[in-house]
Amino acid sequence: MLHLTDLRGRAPSTSELRRVLPRGGVDINAVLPTVSPIVEDVRERGAAAALEYGEKFDRVRPATVVVPAERLRDALCDLEPRVREALEAAIARIRAVHAAQKPSANTVELGPGATVTEKFIPVSRVGLYVPGGKAVYPSSVLMNVIPAQEAGASTMVVCTPPQEEFGGWPHPTTLAACALLGVTEVWAVGGAQAVALMAYGDDEYGLEPVDMVTGPGNVFVAAAKRLVNGVVGIDAEAGPSEIAVLADASADATLIAYDLISQAEHDENAASVLITPSAELARAVDGEVERLAGETLNAERASSALGGKQSGIVLVDDLEAAIAVTDAYASEHTEVHTANAREVAERLTNAGAIFVGPFSPVPLGDYAAGSNHVLPTSGTARFSAGLSTHTFLKPVNLIEYDEAALRDIGPHIVVLAEDEQLPAHGEAIKARGI
Repeated sequence: MLHLTDLRGRAPSTSELRRVLPRGGVDINAVLPTVSPIVEDVRERGAAAALEYGEKFDRVRPATVVVPAERLRDALCDLEPRVREALEAAIARIRAVHAAQKPSANTVELGPGATVTEKFIPVSRVGLYVPGGKAVYPSSVLMNVIPAQEAGASTMVVCTPPQEEFGGWPHPTTLAACALLGVTEVWAVGGAQAVALMAYGDDEYGLEPVDMVTGPGNVFVAAAKRLVNGVVGIDAEAGPSEIAVLADASADATLIAYDLISQAEHDENAASVLITPSAELARAVDGEVERLAGETLNAERASSALGGKQSGIVLVDDLEAAIAVTDAYASEHTEVHTANAREVAERLTNAGAIFVGPFSPVPLGDYAAGSNHVLPTSGTARFSAGLSTHTFLKPVNLIEYDEAALRDIGPHIVVLAEDEQLPAHGEAIKARGI
């Protein structure tokens, strides 16, 4: 079922690895001509346009954009007790991790009377997108809302698609998750139009625009985020889910197969990749994937993803090569199944999140490890990080010098200004009697 890429006996360059490793992703550029008019229309006409596009694409139109408070209360009251208990357990762990991420201000004294203080200011208003297409994602509510809350965002809005089967309102479990976290502003809008509406707002409907949009979504959501980037901040242009499993001969083929399938059930474009120096393990995993993929509820979707060009097995010569290939692949999720898993995991430098050993599977991180599941995809883990409390904080420097401190460094500033042929910079220093 899984395609094989055999790199044994070779030492491929980084450039070659980027060409030959299994990689799916989506072509955002291809949908920009479709999405751009939607974003522009919502910018001009606001909520009216957003509702029209929702009705056109999803055949559903909510009674109002803003979900009434009683809908949130009812969703929480009607939530199945065991689901509420599971959400509350996840909330506690996610909040503990994200609360610990918040940095403290720090001051550097560069000399008498010369200080630079770095402080961290939360983004004032954030828009959090929660998808609702092929599945319901209350977990994404938790992963977006909690870090924003721990950063200290003043206000937030959760945007999530209305559902025809729930009377034109978002999925009740999503609403219940919002209520559990104390979110009072939820907009029943999905897709590219939701991103545009969060970016531009609508005064007539009383919809205040946000300063930053975060959260996963399909290619149309990603394209809209690209188009509004600059009007608002964004976290990333999320692609399909990815898992890379780095494993040696000591690994359990059945556990790896289950983990590969778990990510493949997200959608047909999801990527599941095994990187190993063990041909025997590779054969065993492929056989287990073939056996187990058809048993899952989402068998058709998972099988399509596992058989696609974005998924496969990469055979390498040894563990060193496996580490190098895993770093080159830079997966959203990387699992390490080796005899010395923690040591190997510490050596990896490119991954959205690293799951160490057989009892730390990716689904743990998807729900309740405490870490965030909104992570960089399509190889962007080489240079970017997942959603965290840091995402919603702006580091700002406070520069404070007294007269003596400026007099000490001032002549050097004048010299540098003259060398750059920006004499007014130097004059601004000398005007202070320096």
